[in-house]
Amino acid sequence: MKQIVVTGSEGKLGHYVVQELNHAGYRVIGTDARPASGRNRYARYVQGDLTQLGEVYGILAESDAVVHLAAVPNPINFSPERIFANNVMATYNILEASSKLGIQRVVFGSSESAYGFCWAKHPFPPHTLPVDEEHVLLPQESYGLSKQVNEQTGDMFARRTGMEIYALRFSLILAPNEYDREIAAFSDTARHHRILWSYVDARDAASACRLALEAPVQGQAEACRLNVTSSDLLSDASVSELAAKYYPQVPFPGKDPGKLTALVSNARAKSVLNWEPAHSWRNAGR
Repeated sequence: MKQIVVTGSEGKLGHYVVQELNHAGYRVIGTDARPASGRNRYARYVQGDLTQLGEVYGILAESDAVVHLAAVPNPINFSPERIFANNVMATYNILEASSKLGIQRVVFGSSESAYGFCWAKHPFPPHTLPVDEEHVLLPQESYGLSKQVNEQTGDMFARRTGMEIYALRFSLILAPNEYDREIAAFSDTARHHRILWSYVDARDAASACRLALEAPVQGQAEACRLNVTSSDLLSDASVSELAAKYYPQVPFPGKDPGKLTALVSNARAKSVLNWEPAHSWRNAGR
């Protein structure tokens, strides 16, 4: 049985990842900046500060792999410098300690915010649609920048050590009890246009984390970047309708918009991880 450290284990996604890994038979060591709430089942729990490298060594000791989800989750509630310093140093420390402790597989939470659309001070459209992992990253604030830097940090450790590193670019993560709130706003199609109406169910995001732990060795000298997003839109309008209304100038190279079901592509995650999102707002009541 493998022993997995989950950082940010008391957060929304962390909770579902702990459940997913427990169900799959892993021993889970949880860590977060807050005390354990009692809602998760852990082999061990450590309240810690991941910006302190010494603490990270202690937390990761004797673990086989890491799912690193701890981060300031948006650019709203803290100052820009705190967001950047926390998110970048925590990820660096996780990778540094993992490399020295012989941990070969690290999965960490990146974000579609790294593309820059969501929080841009000066809004801009995608260069092409659907957005895939090759789209340039153009963040205009510290949160998206921290995710971009973390991916580059992952590249460095992959080159230096041969570690297998997965950067999962999560879209808006929704827990099952959050669907009603989002569906109620569907009449306003502008509500989610800056995230391209993309989302992922927390249970599907958790399964992607587990599959990234279990994926065959890729042999890549960089972090493997994967969009982790649903195959449909957080809207009852079609891809063609929304693209025509909000992004009429954006090309769909080699794609037929009439056949697309989402504006952010999850094709690579499906291929690399053999992952398939199983939950949608369309069946939220089931």
